[in-house]
Amino acid sequence: MPAKGRLREPAIHLLEAAGLGPEQPGEGALAFPCRDAPVDVLLVRAADIPEYVQDAVVDCGITGADLVRERGASVEELLRLDFGGCTLEAAVPQEAEIREISELAGLRVATVFPRLARELLAERGAEVELVEVTGSVEVAPRLGLADAVVDLVSSGSTLRTNGLRSLGILFSSEAVLIAEPEPAPGTEELARVLGSVVDARKTRYLMMNAPAEAVEKITALVPGSRSPSVLPLQEDGMVAVHVLVPAAQVWQLLPQLEAVGASAILLVPVERMLA
Repeated sequence: MPAKGRLREPAIHLLEAAGLGPEQPGEGALAFPCRDAPVDVLLVRAADIPEYVQDAVVDCGITGADLVRERGASVEELLRLDFGGCTLEAAVPQEAEIREISELAGLRVATVFPRLARELLAERGAEVELVEVTGSVEVAPRLGLADAVVDLVSSGSTLRTNGLRSLGILFSSEAVLIAEPEPAPGTEELARVLGSVVDARKTRYLMMNAPAEAVEKITALVPGSRSPSVLPLQEDGMVAVHVLVPAAQVWQLLPQLEAVGASAILLVPVERMLA
């Protein structure tokens, strides 16, 4: 797992939610055990994790998809973890006349992702002169080091603060669980356990009361759902409907359910979900 940075804490929380019981690492700790599972966690630089996995130093690793692609490691992506989302984007100063990525051809582009930037820009028809930097890429145009940058973007505020304008997304990244092409014993089982948490976080358990004749309309409204559970209530003609729904669509689903007669609607989070 990453020793620091934006992926560290979400990765620890994922292990906790999966019931692995990770010990909280002390200051400067390089490894820690999980209390409730035969899993030991090694804390290293996120950029080094693809090579640690490729070389079988560890059985699997959590890192960014962008770092996996940048290192070109021979690893298998077992699971997308749905945190650490960001995009790799090309950007130029606000006053630049450039409007398309292809117009970067022949210019100097600063980045901490030389391999990935070269490949992705070439796919867009832009052969460039790469300026490899570490640290604050966004200041490179202001210092005269480059005409443009390729860097990770989360909200875009850093680009705007430094007077830069995005030309578009080159690559979408998030945290991933990776392993060797032939995973070690237990690795795929771990992936299934973590996957059950990732899937559950995207889902809500919805319970409601409704007239029996409204069940067909309710089923039609619920997106991507299997057949709901329908239980008779003591009141004649009324039933309880239980169903799993996508968390992202709850805000628009609830008023639609009320419109077809649902009442006493209760929405609760899901801890694990196994297909």
